[in-house]
Amino acid sequence: MQALPNLFLIGPMGTGKSTIGRALAAELQRDFFDSDHVIEQRCGCNIPWIFDVEGEAGFRIRETQVIDEITRRQGVVLATGGGAVMHPTNRRLLRERGVVIYLSTTVEQQLRRTARDRNRPLLQCENPEQRLRDLLEQRDPLYRETATLMVSTDRRSPRSVVAEIRRRTRRYAGSTAYDCPSSLSGYSF
Repeated sequence: MQALPNLFLIGPMGTGKSTIGRALAAELQRDFFDSDHVIEQRCGCNIPWIFDVEGEAGFRIRETQVIDEITRRQGVVLATGGGAVMHPTNRRLLRERGVVIYLSTTVEQQLRRTARDRNRPLLQCENPEQRLRDLLEQRDPLYRETATLMVSTDRRSPRSVVAEIRRRTRRYAGSTAYDCPSSLSGYSF
């Protein structure tokens, strides 16, 4: 059986991209990368510090550089940050270089998963729930535009999500990214 192309996980914060990505990479015996963690390792500081010093724009420049570098590799699973799709270059790189999986969940589930995490600068506000709703409204069309397929993580174990991703991506074995559907735009779930 031929190998799958690269697998890239996109979606809002708190959908389980890092957890699912690590488990998926382990099952597929691939290298796993989390773009936010790579940025932190290279800077020697955490994401909130980068936001404080460079602003979101500075962080997004670093993010695009990391996504470009990692997506050039072969045989990787990459978990992107929730806002990675905001930059058109990132969307193009992800679509052109692998199968893009949009992990989705409810805002309520996002709140539960991120409630104690102080490493999320966009949620350090008066009303995190409304902030998550606003971000989803803004980004959902871009996630759908970029994604090859969509998988819900709501109230599911990482194991069941990984099993679904493996089942649904088998058809792409031996494919190049150019053989994959380019977008979920226009589809409803």
